[in-house]
Amino acid sequence: MKHILVITSIVVLLGVTLFLTREPVLLAIGDFLAVQDELHPADVIHVISGPDDRTDYAIQLYLQGYGKQLFFTGGWCTSYNYYHGQHGRERALERGIPLEAIALDDSQVTSTYSEAVKLKELIEQSQVPIHSVIVVSDPHHMRRARWTYRQVIGNQVSLQMAPVPFELSPYQRRWWTDKTSRQYVKNEYLKIAYYHARYQFGVGPLGEWLASLDQD
Repeated sequence: MKHILVITSIVVLLGVTLFLTREPVLLAIGDFLAVQDELHPADVIHVISGPDDRTDYAIQLYLQGYGKQLFFTGGWCTSYNYYHGQHGRERALERGIPLEAIALDDSQVTSTYSEAVKLKELIEQSQVPIHSVIVVSDPHHMRRARWTYRQVIGNQVSLQMAPVPFELSPYQRRWWTDKTSRQYVKNEYLKIAYYHARYQFGVGPLGEWLASLDQD
């Protein structure tokens, strides 16, 4: 009987400990993805194509003096029935941003990797040297985005990651309490693994097979 009481007490203690530490652990899992840099004025603010909260936050950063130029990419968005670049430009113009401070590439992109390629093309083709870029996207997207942009652009350009603040985002920092946020976090961990396999180790037949699975 004494052994049973000891085992029961240990199980109860472990259960209480897990319950009390559950939220900090879950927050850490989400916060690991939500890379955020201390922002300094940059040459370009690049908006990874997606919903308007990304565009609007990038516009806010521009108006606060964090960028000299906005760069919109994405091509035709079937989910929203518009060209993302044109749509972003229209929203920026409505906020009083001058046309000459807006760049766009409305050719189709299919992934975060192809978004980074479009930014690299802008950097290489720009008549004015681009030394620094702020990248805007959803909070839980930022770690994979930073890794991907570094793979494509290298270290010659300063990159700053600026996730849309949770209060302006449809996603929740307490991600486990919201179905959409839970799915986002789960997918990001899967995509991080896929991106490392695809773009860091994927060569030969393996690389070809991984390329057939390309996703955003």
